[in-house]
Amino acid sequence: MGMAVGGTDEYNSEINVTPMVDVMLVLLIIFMIVTPLLQQGVSVNLPRDMVSPDEDADIAKDTSVIIAIPDNNNFYIGKDPYPLSTLGEKVQTLMKDKTPEKRIVYIKSGIDVDYGKVVEAIDTIRKQDIDKIGLVADKKKGAAAAK
Repeated sequence: MGMAVGGTDEYNSEINVTPMVDVMLVLLIIFMIVTPLLQQGVSVNLPRDMVSPDEDADIAKDTSVIIAIPDNNNFYIGKDPYPLSTLGEKVQTLMKDKTPEKRIVYIKSGIDVDYGKVVEAIDTIRKQDIDKIGLVADKKKGAAAAK
């Protein structure tokens, strides 16, 4: 039975909007609470037009271990080529006399090198109990590099 409006006994066929608005507000609040919980990972504000940080001074030393990957098939330590299978053994022999703080391997990779090859090199280095790996990039110079 509908409510009598204005004293008539006829049914009211208009929609009562108030309960619908209440339901919509409750749903809005539920979505506002649940949406941040659905986000996975950590929010990161990526830098834009940044200038690279200062170069690590250890990269220029003769005692540092730098693995160069100019293309997908070649790995070099210094100027000596090594296949990926023996790269780990060579890194281990170069690092055996270093203190744990100085056990850092740097990787220089060419632009056209596949990401998978760099990951294979990193996996090979990590199997030698070396946790610190540095990725070397060209240093940008102020506003000229941002263009």
